[in-house]
Amino acid sequence: MDDEVRVAVEAELRLLLPEVRGSAEVDVLLDPAFVEVGASGRRWDRKAIVAALASGEITDAEPIEATEVAGVRLADDLVHVTYVSRRTGGTPVRRSSIWRRTDGAWRLYYHQGTPTTDD
Repeated sequence: MDDEVRVAVEAELRLLLPEVRGSAEVDVLLDPAFVEVGASGRRWDRKAIVAALASGEITDAEPIEATEVAGVRLADDLVHVTYVSRRTGGTPVRRSSIWRRTDGAWRLYYHQGTPTTDD
């Protein structure tokens, strides 16, 4: 994994930490054009996800475990990150994220979660 891919992967994993999810760091890590299709099927834009995280609507104190973490460069300024997430006792969710480098910073541009029964 090259250094640029590693930076995007590490930023993705930071977004799983409760202390980051409820902080201003989320605002820095999300691209202005951010879109997410959550595991529930709900579509989120940047404004909605930042507000939901800040209000605690989708944040809890329980850490999210990530396994099968991988990253690949798609272009000079694009990285694709994949992994499986799981909360304690919860359903595993396959995750896919596109990170885009703009103005020298890696930011999450697109994210999708798909529930799975894979263990």
